Amino acid sequence: MDWREQTVLVTGGTGSFGKRFAQVLLEEQKPKKLIVFSRDEVKQLEMRAVCDDGPNSPVRYFIGDVRDRDRLVRAMNGVTVVVHAAALKQVPACEYNPFEAIQTNVLGSKNVIDAALDCGVERALMICTDKAVNPANLYGATKLCAEKLFVNGNAYSGQHGTKFAATRYGNVVGSRGSVIPLFLKQKEEGVITITDERMTRFWLTLDQGVRFVIRSIELMNGGEVFVPKIPSMSLSDLADVIAPNCKRWITGIRPGEKLHEVLLSEEEARHTMEYDGMFIVTPPHSWWKGPKVQGQALPEPFSYCSDTNPHWLTKRELEHIVQLEVDSQQAMAVGAN
Repeated sequence: MDWREQTVLVTGGTGSFGKRFAQVLLEEQKPKKLIVFSRDEVKQLEMRAVCDDGPNSPVRYFIGDVRDRDRLVRAMNGVTVVVHAAALKQVPACEYNPFEAIQTNVLGSKNVIDAALDCGVERALMICTDKAVNPANLYGATKLCAEKLFVNGNAYSGQHGTKFAATRYGNVVGSRGSVIPLFLKQKEEGVITITDERMTRFWLTLDQGVRFVIRSIELMNGGEVFVPKIPSMSLSDLADVIAPNCKRWITGIRPGEKLHEVLLSEEEARHTMEYDGMFIVTPPHSWWKGPKVQGQALPEPFSYCSDTNPHWLTKRELEHIVQLEVDSQQAMAVGAN
């Protein structure tokens, strides 16, 4: 796949992932055109300082909402690759505003699929989350629905139409809502709030997430869910690293929150292949005839959970990650001034 020949559109393009994805793609892959599709004009204005859309730039900005199918069709004219990152992501907000979560995360994803089919897009990849596996909250349930829509969207395009697939990964360091900025702020006040000291999470950096998405697009044949092999971390270890001398206030697990996360369920593992640095969930349907990436079958029973993951971040590695977040915050503060 030659990225220099691709016209790429990313929904939710001004979010944490979208901004970094645009930077990496422009610097390393140099696409023919990159369209940033989002509904926030202020964030687009701020992003222009990093990704200019001048006459000689391949970048273009589209104001639009994934709820608006007609606007998506207009934006996808001539597009060959779509990365669908737009979503309502905050668990409490989705619980309190369930209709809005469904309108954006489920029906918005359907609109992206419809527009991609109608515009002849070659590849469309959705960004999913570990919270979609055995979902315990509405956010996870809506992302599970959206993921299913993308996988089964291939039934509408056939062998020679748009290819649809998804990526699924865990918590992203430095993304909006990350626990690290919260702990850093609480450190100044002397008290860290922890829901449960036993809690574990999958963890990866923004750059790792971006490069995994790029690789998944290059590998996809349609119908796959790509899951990276990433480390786990303990919330208690993270608190030790950031604020070892602070008091801890245990608040208890919030509604819809899990003690541990799952990236690959035991049921899915039966039709999952282990590949270089990742797992690839293949379509289980008997009617699916598309080509599949070759890999090694998983043993039974198998599941990929944050508490039983063989790869854990050490405290030294966590210190490095925290320092990267501190440096990022300082850089943003300088830029704002």
